[in-house]
Amino acid sequence: MISLKQLTYAIAVSKTLHFKKAAEACSVSQSALSTALTEMEKQLGFQVFERDNKKVLITPLGQEVLAKAQTIKLHMDDILKLSESQESPLSYPISIGIIPTIAPYLLPMVLPALSRDYPKLQLHIEEEQSHVLVDMVRRGDIDTAILALPFACEGLLSFEFWQEDFYWVTHHDDSLANKSEIAANELEQSKLMLLKEGHCLKDHALAACKLHSDTQHSLSATSLNTLIQLVAAKLGSTLVPHMALEQLISSNHNLAKAHLNEPGPHRRIAFIVRPNYTALNNIELLKTLFKRELLMLLPEH
Repeated sequence: MISLKQLTYAIAVSKTLHFKKAAEACSVSQSALSTALTEMEKQLGFQVFERDNKKVLITPLGQEVLAKAQTIKLHMDDILKLSESQESPLSYPISIGIIPTIAPYLLPMVLPALSRDYPKLQLHIEEEQSHVLVDMVRRGDIDTAILALPFACEGLLSFEFWQEDFYWVTHHDDSLANKSEIAANELEQSKLMLLKEGHCLKDHALAACKLHSDTQHSLSATSLNTLIQLVAAKLGSTLVPHMALEQLISSNHNLAKAHLNEPGPHRRIAFIVRPNYTALNNIELLKTLFKRELLMLLPEH
């Protein structure tokens, strides 16, 4: 009989394509993992993995096995969470994925309240880009993720808890630096710096300004902090979300900000979960707490 342990080992190898790394992820020795998978393949009558000293490949039949194994593991995880759901709210481990344009700005505002209100909660944070987190939620690798919407996450439930607009940030020497509100048609597009492709914040900023993705920008970066440093060096201007504004510009008195006066909200923040996730009540609790803290800590523009 094939065991859940063997299926778990197989899923770990499929993710890493490396037996040693998979064994470390499963907290077992490499020999124990390899022996378990060899026994599983004997019972199946075919190879799931092709391996040599340099690489691990998944066979076509192995792909089918792994797809079913992932479904079985999801169901087993849901069964285990049923017992957890009978305990006190938010008193057991929860894994949350958060995108990089939210995590460093949201977490300092909500973690103190979480620790105070739910001291037994064990929170595991995974920071990744949106498309990676969507896949992780679908596979059950994490319980939930916090994304900026709109984003393609069909088949998943979303629990929205915040809406916000963008702010234009420029150097004080800019001729428009004295404005408190600015329209997209006032921006010098050739000097507008945005995040690199793959960051949903760039897509949301372009959509808010009604610009196309093929618009030429002078510079791009992989983080909002880098963009702000480029603005401080007078290399251009950028757009940042309300949530990040204070943390990004408060220590640099050479920067000016203006609310982007375009129809909003420019992005919406939400938890996403699988429809059959058994602890939706905990997501509702997190949603309520996060919204409460943001309302208290973020001033109106």
